[in-house]
Amino acid sequence: MGFESWLLLVSSGVVTGMLAGLLGIGGGVILVPLMISLGYAPIKVVATSSLAIAITAFSGSIQNWRMGYLDMTRVLYLGVPALLTTQLGVRIASHIPPYTLLILFGVFLLANIYLIDCRRRLAKEDTGSKTSINSLTSELFVGAVAGLLTGVLGVGGGIVMITLQMLLLGRSIKAAIQTSLGVLAGVALSACIMHATRGNLLLLPGLTLGLGSVFGVRLSARFLPKLPETTVKLIFRVFLMVMSAYVFWQAYQLFADTAIALPLDFRPNQVML
Repeated sequence: MGFESWLLLVSSGVVTGMLAGLLGIGGGVILVPLMISLGYAPIKVVATSSLAIAITAFSGSIQNWRMGYLDMTRVLYLGVPALLTTQLGVRIASHIPPYTLLILFGVFLLANIYLIDCRRRLAKEDTGSKTSINSLTSELFVGAVAGLLTGVLGVGGGIVMITLQMLLLGRSIKAAIQTSLGVLAGVALSACIMHATRGNLLLLPGLTLGLGSVFGVRLSARFLPKLPETTVKLIFRVFLMVMSAYVFWQAYQLFADTAIALPLDFRPNQVML
């Protein structure tokens, strides 16, 4: 891989960290489509993204722990089911055709447009009250969904986990973000290790993205909050729409290539005469 590609990886990591610090999103939403644009196989992108997410999440969680904002009980309640479903997600991802994996990720990108707005509306309505629905079932469900997303798509499921904590558990936006970050640190690391045992992990690109993301988080904490939130949200919506269109196009290309490679009798959508 040339110097330009490495520079793009570093820049992507920095941008990912900046948006993560500003919007509280997981890095996989950005890293996965950008790595696909560099020509990496989808399953390797999923694996490498999990490493970058783990680095970013651990960095943020350590900072929260030092400041006394990390509730380990909440992290365990969500993290245990997440770890289990992450393993399941990795196994599922290894058996999904590349074009199907891309289609699923494209749908996830579009869904995030709604989830971001949903989370913001909940944040405005939040009054800082304590958990209103503190059932073990809800805790397990939220963690399981995030873990499955991490294993299958290489995304941390941060937006989903934060939104579900606020909807189902009645947590404040700050508490939801802090807990989500703690859970994702362990979940992403688990997915990364399992992918590595299957030969899917690209170590150096993953470390490059992760370290760039850590720098971006620190940068956003100092400078980006000065930007109007409406401007950042608009830019991110446009980004999600553009990248989802690109991912769907890549899925179509892979599907077409697969169809050409198949014997005539097994090509999809063939009209039998």
